[in-house]
Amino acid sequence: MYILKRFFTMFLTIWVIATLTFAIMKLIPGDPFASDADVYPQEVLDNIRAKYNLDKPIPVQYVLYLKSLVTFDLGPSIQSQTRTVNDIIASGFPASATLGLQSIAIALIFGLLLGIIAALNHNRFLDYTAMVIAIIGISVPSFILAPLLIKFFAVKWGVLPVASWGTWQHTILPSIALATTPLAVVARFMRSSMIDVMNQNYIKTADAKGLTTIKLVVNHGIRNAILPVVTFIGPLFVSLITGTFVIEKIFAIPGIGRYFVDSIFNRDYPVIMGTTVFFSVILVVTLFLIDISYRLIDPRIKLTSKGD
Repeated sequence: MYILKRFFTMFLTIWVIATLTFAIMKLIPGDPFASDADVYPQEVLDNIRAKYNLDKPIPVQYVLYLKSLVTFDLGPSIQSQTRTVNDIIASGFPASATLGLQSIAIALIFGLLLGIIAALNHNRFLDYTAMVIAIIGISVPSFILAPLLIKFFAVKWGVLPVASWGTWQHTILPSIALATTPLAVVARFMRSSMIDVMNQNYIKTADAKGLTTIKLVVNHGIRNAILPVVTFIGPLFVSLITGTFVIEKIFAIPGIGRYFVDSIFNRDYPVIMGTTVFFSVILVVTLFLIDISYRLIDPRIKLTSKGD
């Protein structure tokens, strides 16, 4: 019953986001063709507006917009006359997804490892070292780290390519730049949670029975300490997999973030609304799957609401 309720809430959330996106676009004064009034005759502008349904009443535009979402046909792009919004998403998403998945893997693997090491060496040298690394990772923005990586690894040492896309080598530097901040956040989350778990009575009891540190950490510590990190993974997953605009610009990556930024400057309403809803669907579905994953991580958690 709980899963059905969450499933319904997921669709309701997507509808609310889609509606708000449409409303915001309509509240912006003018239209995408206002700047062309001095270039084209009025008849031409009227025909163009009719092509994109901008001549119809707003309620009709809203119904057509929802229909396009339901049928997965997001319509043509205003800026690119030969491409549809579906084409733009399909061409940009693979690069963003590849970069995002690699960044998530780096952030989770090294962030969890750093957090566990810090927790097991609480208030000792390794703990302080790990937290200094985490603070640096949080403090240095990706758009500052990215040029530094380019300067040393691409320009000075020449070991990695930059400003292009095609091979796995091209993904290393942008993935590291993207992963550094979430890696530091994951490390801090895991350290705090791991310290709390390792001080629980059942851990002390298991330790008294003679279990090794590795068994304590693997069998009892990590599984219980990772839940706060799992909660953070949802928004992290979406923010990375849908493309980080600045990093894609710096490394000339043909990802979906670049198209989204360009659509804002060009007032390309179909692309703005289509990509916003696309991002939202990924976020909502990811959060839904994470809710379900809690039960797999910790069987003690019941997927029921208070009323069930």
